[in-house]
Amino acid sequence: MCGIVGYTGSKEAAPILMEGLETLAYRGYDSAGVAVWDGEKIEMKKEKGQLANLKSILEREPVHGTSGIGHTRWATHGEPSYINSHPHGDTKKQLVLVHNGIIENYLKLKNMLVEKGCVFVSDTDTEVVAQLIGDLYRGDPLTAISDAMRLLEGSFALAILFRDDPYRIYCVCKDSPMVVGYGRDGAHIASDIPAMLAYTRDVTFMGDKQIAVLSPEGIAFYNEFAAPIDKGSTHIDWDLDAAKKGSYEHFMMKEICEEPVAFRKTAEQYVNFRRGCLKADCFPWADSDAEDVKRIRIIGCGTAYHAGLLGKKYFSELARIPVEADIASEFRYADYEFEPGEILFIISQSGETADSIAAMRMAKQAGVRTIAVCNVIGSTIAREADDVLFTYAGPEIAVAATKSYLTQAAVLFLAALRLGEIRGRVAPDRVSAFLTELAEIPARMQKLIDEREAIQFFSSREFSAKHVFFIGRGIDNALSMEAALKLKEVSYIHSEAYAAGELKHGTIALIEEGTLVVGLITQKHLAAKTASNLEEVRVRGAKVLAVTNGEMPDIADHCQKVWTIPETGELLAPFCAIIPMQLFAYYMAVQKGCSVDKPRNLAKSVTVE
Repeated sequence: MCGIVGYTGSKEAAPILMEGLETLAYRGYDSAGVAVWDGEKIEMKKEKGQLANLKSILEREPVHGTSGIGHTRWATHGEPSYINSHPHGDTKKQLVLVHNGIIENYLKLKNMLVEKGCVFVSDTDTEVVAQLIGDLYRGDPLTAISDAMRLLEGSFALAILFRDDPYRIYCVCKDSPMVVGYGRDGAHIASDIPAMLAYTRDVTFMGDKQIAVLSPEGIAFYNEFAAPIDKGSTHIDWDLDAAKKGSYEHFMMKEICEEPVAFRKTAEQYVNFRRGCLKADCFPWADSDAEDVKRIRIIGCGTAYHAGLLGKKYFSELARIPVEADIASEFRYADYEFEPGEILFIISQSGETADSIAAMRMAKQAGVRTIAVCNVIGSTIAREADDVLFTYAGPEIAVAATKSYLTQAAVLFLAALRLGEIRGRVAPDRVSAFLTELAEIPARMQKLIDEREAIQFFSSREFSAKHVFFIGRGIDNALSMEAALKLKEVSYIHSEAYAAGELKHGTIALIEEGTLVVGLITQKHLAAKTASNLEEVRVRGAKVLAVTNGEMPDIADHCQKVWTIPETGELLAPFCAIIPMQLFAYYMAVQKGCSVDKPRNLAKSVTVE
C-alpha cells in the first residue's frame, strides 16, 4: 500500500528516485525516504509527511551516486515518524532496505534477533526484515535473502542495497507487487508501472518468492532457492501523458473527463461496431461450453465490488444464470462449497488486490474456473486467472476509482451479453440494438461532462452537508452504493446508500430537516415507486436531488433539484448516470478543500489485508 522505487545505472540516482516517488504518491503515504550509495557509504535521507519535506532536505543536503532505492510509507506498524520511515538498516550496517507489505511473525523474529544482540531503533516490522537478513548475511546476498524468505510469514516486496555490493539492487516479493525494467541508462524497479514509464516500456512482473538482481548491465532472476530462472517481459503501451495531470487541477477530474474515451476503447476490444456484432473470440466461452455454466459468483473490493453488483444484474437478466456478488475480504473466509459448473469472476483495477487474490486462489484450489476483469497486463490476478477480460482505462492515478469502475462495468455487460447470446437468451435483434446504443454512450457521457457547471454550482451550495443519503431500486441501488462511496472517499462527508424500498424498515428515521437525499431513477419501470420514496423523505424535511433517465416531469414535484442524463436504455443507463455522481463527489470535495487525489487514510492499491 506504499511505493517502492529503485535505480542503478549511469545517471544520478536521487533525482530518478524522487521522480518515481512523486509518480507513486497517489498510492497514499505518510513519510518518505531514499538511500543512495555515494561511493563510500550508503547515505539515507528520510522525513515524515509530504514528499516536499524530503525534497527540501535533499536540496539542502544532496546525495550523489548512481545506485539507490526510495520509498513512500503508509503506516501499519509504528506511527508515522522519522524513525519509522523507510529505508531501514541492520545493526551491523551491512544493508538497507525498503518494504511493502506486512510481516505477520515479526514479533517472534524480533525477540529472536534481540537475543542475538540486534538493537532495534524503530517500531516497524520492516526493520525486523533488515535485521534478519543482516543476521543471516555471510557475504552472499542471494543466500541471505533466500534463507530469510523461508522465515518470513506474511506479504512483502523488498528492495535491498548491500554495502559490499552497492551497485546491485536485490529485490524479492511475496503477495505484494514488484515490477522491474531495463532502460537505456540502467535498471529500474517500482511497485507500480507509472514510476518507470519515462524510462522503459518493457517490464517484467516478479512472481512470488522470486528474486531479481538489478545491475547497470542488466537484470537477472532467481527462484526462492537462489537458482537462476528465465523470465520474459511485457510491453506497456500506456501513453506517458495519461499518467500526468496536464492542465487539470486534479487527476480525478482528468480521469472523469477521460471516461468517454476509456469506455470506447474498452468496448472496441470486444465489439466490432462496423459489423454490429460481438467479437466472439474475445470472450472466455464458446458455443459448445456456454450451457455448462450453471452459476456465476463475482468478487471484488470497494469500487470493484460495486461494479460486480452491476455485473450481477447483467448476467441475471441477459444470461438467465444464478449470480451472486461478494466482497472478497468476506468471501475468502466463508465456508463456501462451489457447485459444478460454477465460474468465479474476480474484479480488480490493479490486479494486485490482496483479498481478491486470496479468494481467487481459494477457488482455483477447489478446481473452479476463474475469470479476471483487470486493467493491468502481467499483474498477479491477470497471470493467475484462467481467463482475463482486460479493461482499457489506461493508468488511473487518483485514489478514488472512476474510469476503472466504468470500464469494469462495461466489460461485465458485454460478457453477459455474449453469454446470453450464445445461450439463446438474447435474440440477435436485441444484441444488435444494444450494440447500436452502446456506440452512442461516449457522446452522451461527453455531454454530461461538458455541462458539469450545474453540478459545480449545486455543490457550492451543499458542501457543508453533514450527511448525504443515496436511494434507488434495482440497478439504481447498486449505482447508489458507488455514488455514496465516491462522496465519502473524497469529501469525508458521511454518505450511505439504501434500497429505496427499505426506507420504512428503519432508515427513514435518519431523515431530519435539511438532510440531503439523492434519488437515482434510471429504471423507468420503477420510477413511480422511487418517486413515492422521494416524497416520503421530502415531507420529513429532506432536501431531495433526483437523477433521472431522460425527462420525467412527474419527478419534479417530489424534489428540489433534478439532473437529467440523456435518455438511455435501462441496462446501459448506469454508464451515463455514474458521471454526475462522480462529478458531484469531486466538486463537494473541492469546495471543502479536501485532498481530492489523495484522500486521508486511503491508498490506491490495497495489497495487504
